[in-house]
Amino acid sequence: MTAATPRLILGSGSPRRLELLAQLGITPDDVQPPDVDETPLKGETPRRYCERVTRDKATAVPRQPGEIALVADTTVALGRRIFGKPKDREEAAAFLGLLSGRRHRVITSVVVASDAGMTSRTVESVVRMKRLSDQELESYLDTNDWQGKAGAYAIQGPAGAFIPWISGSYTAIMGLPVHETAMLLAAAGFPMSEAH
Repeated sequence: MTAATPRLILGSGSPRRLELLAQLGITPDDVQPPDVDETPLKGETPRRYCERVTRDKATAVPRQPGEIALVADTTVALGRRIFGKPKDREEAAAFLGLLSGRRHRVITSVVVASDAGMTSRTVESVVRMKRLSDQELESYLDTNDWQGKAGAYAIQGPAGAFIPWISGSYTAIMGLPVHETAMLLAAAGFPMSEAH
């Protein structure tokens, strides 16, 4: 292994993040999803919450000298309310009921940790969800695609049919803004030109 190509550790178990890295021609050397408490602090705004959780994840990923760790976190927010991953179908239905017919924010924070320290970028996008009928909601919940998804949906899954409009970064809404991620990795010394 040459010093020119540091080992890259992806601190996420998300298959979407692996797919998005593959768009950049990158396959991580290791995948180490960190186990951190994602409970929002009292009075914490959605953006601050997302950035704190991402930093906590970056700190929790085991990284050897010379290695680069990449972590990200995506938060769905309506006003100051933070929508995490629903614990069950009932909570997923409640989340989607609140998002139905409204605009909300999707915040994705990315942290790259290297020997030089941590660098980060946060991307906020606005998403409008159409008003869902009871039948649409029940049919969607039956797919189980809401499981493990912040806000109980993924734009690239069946719920994409409910999203008529976005403003911002589609890949950030999916969970990893590829442009910003590429810039952070390059700045940390990961050779992006050799990634393809």
